[in-house]
Amino acid sequence: MEWSFLSAEELSAALRAGKVSSVELTEEAIERIEREDGAINAICVRDFDRAREAARRADAARARGEDGALLGIPLTVKECYSVAGLPKTWGMPQFKDFVPEEDALQVARVRAAGAVVLGVTNVPRMLQDLQSFNGIYGTTNNPWDHSRTPGGSSGGSAAALAAGFGALSLASDIGGSLRTPAHFCGVYAHKPSLNLVAMRGMVPPPMPALPVNHDLAVVGPMARTARDLTLLLDVMAGPDPLTLGVAHELALPPARHEHLKDFKILVLEDHPRMPTGSAVRAGLDRVMDALVDGGARVERHSPLLPDLDEAAVLYMQLLMSNASLGVPDDQYDQARALDLSPDDDSLDAGRLRGIVFSHRDWLRANNRRELHRAGWRRLFAEFDAVVCPITPTPAFPHDHQAGIAERRIDIDGVDYPFFDQLVWAGLATMPGLPATAIPAGRSPEGLPVGVQLIGPMFEDRTPLRLAELLEEKIGGFQAPK
Repeated sequence: MEWSFLSAEELSAALRAGKVSSVELTEEAIERIEREDGAINAICVRDFDRAREAARRADAARARGEDGALLGIPLTVKECYSVAGLPKTWGMPQFKDFVPEEDALQVARVRAAGAVVLGVTNVPRMLQDLQSFNGIYGTTNNPWDHSRTPGGSSGGSAAALAAGFGALSLASDIGGSLRTPAHFCGVYAHKPSLNLVAMRGMVPPPMPALPVNHDLAVVGPMARTARDLTLLLDVMAGPDPLTLGVAHELALPPARHEHLKDFKILVLEDHPRMPTGSAVRAGLDRVMDALVDGGARVERHSPLLPDLDEAAVLYMQLLMSNASLGVPDDQYDQARALDLSPDDDSLDAGRLRGIVFSHRDWLRANNRRELHRAGWRRLFAEFDAVVCPITPTPAFPHDHQAGIAERRIDIDGVDYPFFDQLVWAGLATMPGLPATAIPAGRSPEGLPVGVQLIGPMFEDRTPLRLAELLEEKIGGFQAPK
């Protein structure tokens, strides 16, 4: 029997029943990577010797009667996490020899749960692209069409899952970096509520692994089923034991409902800053039809929805303020010298202003964000989740132009600024809401199409449960042909 495309939940059941060993699962995964990853380039650093050792330990533990949430399950880790003894570069050539001495907290947590780490997955330079290529490890291709990107910055993880290289992957998200690759590769991902999952050790080299919270950014799970997302999130979630964990314990509320007929859903198709392509619209329609067929109450408009236009500008400002520390001094000085018109409310102007935000500017923006969070709380008193696009199109052809600002994205034959497609990802990121990416069918060209399910803050189990119910109605992951 081939095990490579089964869920972690199914693999755990087989391991408990004695139908397969962790060593067998690990050897099959290694053979598959060695046979097929040359054309995909998802696993940029392999750790097969230690994976075999971990699998043998997992089998020995099970023989002693032990168990664990991930005991014996092969998985991968995005290259942005510290993995002791493996290079961590974030795609930057100057750090190609940087090797952390200890695991990131989340790597340590999955190891403690018994997981077998196969290796780390490819990323773009500094994690700052919707694609996954860099000057050290090269380009990761989409398993569905090698001429197209698997997305970024967790593109290596999504491609690995779609190709059957492990059952789960640890990844991260600030600009859709979990959700966009899931959408492009036909897998599942969950962007947790802000600060729900501790991020120690998910920092660029050579920064020390300090227990700090990051604005906008989160780490989270990727998988081939919705239930596996919950399985991995339950291992990852919780405060850092060095800080909030001293006084706080995790107590996530249950999903609001167990059946589709009890959900009330707001479906969004249109954004004032960016059109939605026909293939993604069709995916949204499939999901909406499944919701209606399951008895859910579905609406397309609500006066409670926070202003999408202001939200997009605010997100771009906060995103670039967050990224400004990594902007070279000459580019920072150029941005400071720009004389932008006060009337220029373009997203590009918002990004430029964000780069040079003063602390006073950031506090003003943060105050506006709190108003949006209050608006979302009002909306989620009426609705249980919001369904909307992740990006306007399916996976696009590789585009390695150096300047993201000069790139364009083709939406049904019309070009738009490449970076502007982040408006849908920012809808959940800016206020810190949880969002689950699910497959929603195929484009006319046969490419995967996904949507995101946005839920109330710290009610992550609600969009995750909705994802499970929709998987039952419309189907889920399919292996690339």
